[in-house]
Amino acid sequence: MNKPLVGALLALLLTGAAAAPAMASAPRDAVAQAPAPAARSGQTAARPTAAAAAVDFAGTVALSNCSGSLVRMPGSQPSDPALVLSNGHCLETGFPAAGEVVVNQRSSRSFSLLNGSGTKVATLRADRIAYATMTDTDVSIYRLTKTYAQIQSQYGIGALTLDAAHPTQGTPITVVSGYWKRTYSCDIDGFVYRLKEGDWTWKDSVRYTSSCNTIGGTSGSPVIDTTTGKVVAVNNTGNEDGQSCTVNNPCEVDQNGAVTVRQGINYAQQTYTIVPCVGPGNVIDLNRAGCALPKP
Repeated sequence: MNKPLVGALLALLLTGAAAAPAMASAPRDAVAQAPAPAARSGQTAARPTAAAAAVDFAGTVALSNCSGSLVRMPGSQPSDPALVLSNGHCLETGFPAAGEVVVNQRSSRSFSLLNGSGTKVATLRADRIAYATMTDTDVSIYRLTKTYAQIQSQYGIGALTLDAAHPTQGTPITVVSGYWKRTYSCDIDGFVYRLKEGDWTWKDSVRYTSSCNTIGGTSGSPVIDTTTGKVVAVNNTGNEDGQSCTVNNPCEVDQNGAVTVRQGINYAQQTYTIVPCVGPGNVIDLNRAGCALPKP
């Protein structure tokens, strides 16, 4: 998980990074982050050659301690209640324990909605934590009190779409932090079979190339495929000190149990697994065909 936000703020003040422009290097989560899942080894697709999609801050949000984004499924309708995606370790109630799954829990959390230039245009509010966990993945999904159509009509902001397909190695990506109003660009370096951090284990995590050096506060940021403009993952952790499998120092574990530590490398959790679990009306249904998210 990324370092606590307080620590990140102190580091930025000491280094002067707080005044850095929006394109500076990316921070990780603002509260403690859970370990990321291991990358799939055989995914070596060629780098896309299509024209890059424009990536800005439109549709991203800032939480009290993390980043996030206004998201829709490929089949979501304008009349559906809108959803916000962030990390499980960014919950206002604290980190879910290993094995814990939160479903349909009341929440009144607020989110600052940003436009393309990173300016706050509205405060959105949740009425439910639709789903959250730090088991196998590190995600939280909030249901808002407004629909996509209402948000589009009132603020001129559309939601980012989750890609329904597994991403590929070599894909150019941008991590967009609504908390810091910064973006970080790199490629998907690979996929981790198991990513372990403290008490948590994540499956099939995305590993970035070294230029996405995310820090505290970027936890929950959408990871956007810069070719398609779709969300392929949610930013969540990185190895800060070179330690092995400890909090803020995730380690990679392969199918044979071999452990690899990559100091300074950061990770995200894939989001295509969410799509099959969302039914009509943007209702989370863990019993839908193809849904493999952990259940309570």
